[in-house]
Amino acid sequence: MNSDVSAQTQQTPVYPARAVLRDYFRITKPRVVALIIFTAIVGMILATNQLPDISALLLATFGIGLAAAAGAAVNHILDEDKDSLMKRTRNRPLPSGRLESTPALIFACFLAMLSMLVLTIGVNPLTAMLTFASLIGYAVIYTIFLKHATPQNIVIGGAAGAMPPVLGWTAMTGELHSNAFLLFLIIFCWTPPHFWALALYRAKDYQNANIPMLPVTHGRKYTLLHILLYSILLAAVTIMPFAVGMFGLFYLAAAVVLNGLFIIFALRLYISYSDLLSRKMFLYSIQYLSLMFAAMLIDHFFFKAVI
Repeated sequence: MNSDVSAQTQQTPVYPARAVLRDYFRITKPRVVALIIFTAIVGMILATNQLPDISALLLATFGIGLAAAAGAAVNHILDEDKDSLMKRTRNRPLPSGRLESTPALIFACFLAMLSMLVLTIGVNPLTAMLTFASLIGYAVIYTIFLKHATPQNIVIGGAAGAMPPVLGWTAMTGELHSNAFLLFLIIFCWTPPHFWALALYRAKDYQNANIPMLPVTHGRKYTLLHILLYSILLAAVTIMPFAVGMFGLFYLAAAVVLNGLFIIFALRLYISYSDLLSRKMFLYSIQYLSLMFAAMLIDHFFFKAVI
């Protein structure tokens, strides 16, 4: 009897409450959510010619952040089996067994419902509707279908991830605007080279999990060419906000420098690939997007008015 109890205790480890809470926090992908929130806040600030109302900004940020966290948690749940096959992800809370999928799903649904409640009542129905569409686009359409169906998964699915600035814009204005879609287009074009840089040095992981990422289905050289082409396209797209008068010379200078470095990374990878360089480009691409949107804010507040 005692041996049975002892065996059961060994088979079902008990984790401290703090560790469990930390794992629930981890499945929300806090670093990714932080970048999403930042780009959404930039969209909110750019939508008006003055500082937005602080209560409206906080409610919109909270609601959009909750939706992003819910989408990330659902992504963890749906990818549990695949994650267990990949070195990069097998120690995540769900495939490692530290969290169970049913409580995690309840947690994700709670975040999603709270997000919709906050955005519908505290912000506006348009923002709530677009945020819900983005959540479904990432958590369901991309994770269940696109990710496993086509090597262009990240290109098509990138539309959901590019929505935060648009959501921020509509949160402040209640309407869609062409300038918001320029911000959307920047993130949309940034996503493929950003993610393919990761996929290149993790290609064996994706192959083991039978996920048709571009390096797995078409090889390294083909992927490198597409990274270079998308990097050039991204550079062209980031000039468009300056061309339409949305930003001034400070933004243009920042865009030229940041894109120059991005293209240099892509060229170096194409000419002489290494996993280390691919990892460096992936990390730089995160810094790139943060700095690009930071340049938008600086230009908006301190430079555009005097151009």
